[in-house]
Amino acid sequence: MAAEGTSGAGSQTLSRGIRLLELLADADRNLSIDELAAQLGVHRSVAYRLLRTLEDHGLVARDSAGRITLGTGLAALASGVARDLQQVALPELSEVANELGMTCLLAVQVDADEAATLVSAAPRQSMAVVSYRPGHRHPLTRGGPGKAILLSLPEASWADAATSALRAEIAESRERGYAVSHDEVVPSLRSVAVPLVLPGQPAAAIAVIHVSFARPEAEIAARLTAAAASVRRAYGA
Repeated sequence: MAAEGTSGAGSQTLSRGIRLLELLADADRNLSIDELAAQLGVHRSVAYRLLRTLEDHGLVARDSAGRITLGTGLAALASGVARDLQQVALPELSEVANELGMTCLLAVQVDADEAATLVSAAPRQSMAVVSYRPGHRHPLTRGGPGKAILLSLPEASWADAATSALRAEIAESRERGYAVSHDEVVPSLRSVAVPLVLPGQPAAAIAVIHVSFARPEAEIAARLTAAAASVRRAYGA
């Protein structure tokens, strides 16, 4: 018999704690314990114990109303993830963000179905800055960054969620060299993204996101392609 708190695939408690962090990362606002318990499918007392442990390690925190948000302790952990790639990419992302007036980000494939934002840069001067924090996850089959990652992957490795319509869209995107999206991950947001392939790193993409584009998508894509080339050179690829 498996020990309490474990399953055949590993620790159920650890899995729930990680899932709780993912829920907070994906949420567009701070969540209550009851909301987290409902989304996890556990009793409130179980969610409370998980949160207390995560809180002790600085991974979650509470706002003035007692709602839960990600804690500053995650920043220390995140700084060690693909540190070299983050350091190489951030200056280029910042340059693109300031030049185009849009948030620019680097997303990486994290498993067969999902991508996550590794690092992002917002423009210094903009009337409408879109915040897109690192750690945000979304399906590879939705959104510009995810679809740009698919451009660099063989179709045999795509998730079952890749429909025939998506496959046709990716084929068209591959011909022009970039992917686009509108209202697919976050309502009202548009995205243009290009693939970034680096040795020893998961499949990745560089993208910009905004509520509207003041420049043609092809022009934005050309700037992102140049940025991807700069990152590859700086990375030594």
